Amino acid sequence: MLVASCQLRKKTGARMAVKHYRELVAWQKAMDLVQAIYEITRQFPRDEQFGLINQIRRASVSVPSNIAEGQGRRMRKQFALFLRIAMGSVQEIETQLLIAERLGYVTCAELLPVQERTQEVSRRVSGLLKAIEIG
Repeated sequence: MLVASCQLRKKTGARMAVKHYRELVAWQKAMDLVQAIYEITRQFPRDEQFGLINQIRRASVSVPSNIAEGQGRRMRKQFALFLRIAMGSVQEIETQLLIAERLGYVTCAELLPVQERTQEVSRRVSGLLKAIEIG
């Protein structure tokens, strides 16, 4: 079973370190967010290819990338730093989605499922960060 923290719990309650970032639910949800961002930005105007489309896609790719890089450092402080960077990218994505809505590139109804994914990723990364800092 996959969990959203840096620890896997055995039935005995003992902790076992996650061996790979792909086991982290936060990373998995962030990957889903990347896919959703790429899908929604396909409908943006072509003249935004090197503007908002590029910016929001880069920010979305940054989230799972920072989770993976941080976990790969194998040091709590480093992992926490990269999780904070991922959180910043999530907020960047939220802002860029609101800009896209204001510019009329997406409707509120089209935006809602992506915003929900963004909030889910934010909760997962925040929970993972708390687990890292407590552990």
